[in-house]
Amino acid sequence: MDSESLKAKRLKTTVLGGGSFGTVLASIISNNGYPCTLWVRDPEDAEAVRVNRVNSKYLPEFQLPDDMSVSSDLAEVVRDADMVMIAVPGKAVREVAIEIKSLIHPDAVIISATKGIEPGTGELMSQVIAEELPGHAIGVLSGPNLAAEIAEGHLTGTVVASKDPKVCELIQKLMASRSFRIYSNDDVTGVELGGVLKNIYAILSGVASGRGDGANTISMMMTRGLAEMCRYAQAMGANPATFMGLSGIGDLIATCSSELSRNFRVGALVGQGKTLKEAIDEIGQTAEGVNTVSVVIEQARKMGVDMPLAQGLYQILYSGRSLEELVEELMARDQTQDVVYRVA
Repeated sequence: MDSESLKAKRLKTTVLGGGSFGTVLASIISNNGYPCTLWVRDPEDAEAVRVNRVNSKYLPEFQLPDDMSVSSDLAEVVRDADMVMIAVPGKAVREVAIEIKSLIHPDAVIISATKGIEPGTGELMSQVIAEELPGHAIGVLSGPNLAAEIAEGHLTGTVVASKDPKVCELIQKLMASRSFRIYSNDDVTGVELGGVLKNIYAILSGVASGRGDGANTISMMMTRGLAEMCRYAQAMGANPATFMGLSGIGDLIATCSSELSRNFRVGALVGQGKTLKEAIDEIGQTAEGVNTVSVVIEQARKMGVDMPLAQGLYQILYSGRSLEELVEELMARDQTQDVVYRVA
């Protein structure tokens, strides 16, 4: 179905999650001429966004499209939606999926735009959604997508992954624009893991930046972090080659080098001497990597995957270890070949 046919059909989309990323996703769809509603959980916040046409809490300089709807009524916004995008924090995805289970149309497509892993189960967001919303076509959106830059119109690339190619085609037609380019991939696990794992190394890079380390240190951490990501992905059944694309190394570069990244900023504050709680409170938004690292290192231990940087970050965040101690330990390890991943 081409873009004009989609518009003629008046295909309706709802984006669940009134944070910065959810706001820009809804705006992209609306600006492309498709009916779109942004769901904001708090009624007062939703009304303020609707009336003022600005999400002052997350994107105060970004003007929302005039025809984009905003509501806090979950039942109303998902009832007739042809596609539902979930962009809430990872810890809330299962709760939201359960809430909408009896409300959504049985043919609605579900897209996960949350880069997280569920505490307790260790499941990726697409797995959580598939459990709670069986029978729905599911896709994952991931890549170097810093919301503030998207809002400013900077050129941005992203990846949509699904086992159903029609889902990928749908997202490409709905969201592609002169500044937002969308690539497709069928490696759902790999694309999703890229968005999950890079948050760990974004925090670690932030710690290094916060304590004054230079580009050499941070680039080493990014590159060896990529090697850890590939090893973990391979053990999880994903294609490590996926990490050579936008949803892997692309997202890693963006989040490890930009102060727009919440995970990088949390790490930088820790590197400057603040406690983890102080850093999180100052950021005031969810940094998924804080919860992700503990889940990932436990799973890595069970699978026998070597992830010294992830393990070291966990010790920095939760055991008071210094980055200097971690670096000294890494430098003392046996020197091996510079290989990111091996093809079996």
